[in-house]
Amino acid sequence: MARLIKTLCLIAVLALSVAGLSACSPEVGSKEWCADLKEKPKGDWSANEAAEFAKSCVF
Repeated sequence: MARLIKTLCLIAVLALSVAGLSACSPEVGSKEWCADLKEKPKGDWSANEAAEFAKSCVF
């Protein structure tokens, strides 16, 4: 039983570590977000991304 608890705790710690180390997207409208979107092909932009890009990065 103790081994099961240790194993589950280890799995939980590993899962939280992976989640914490994964790359997060920059905040929409930030300079980093604008730079990331400039590198993304315009055909892959959503309508919301295009509108936010025009509002935050162009004007």
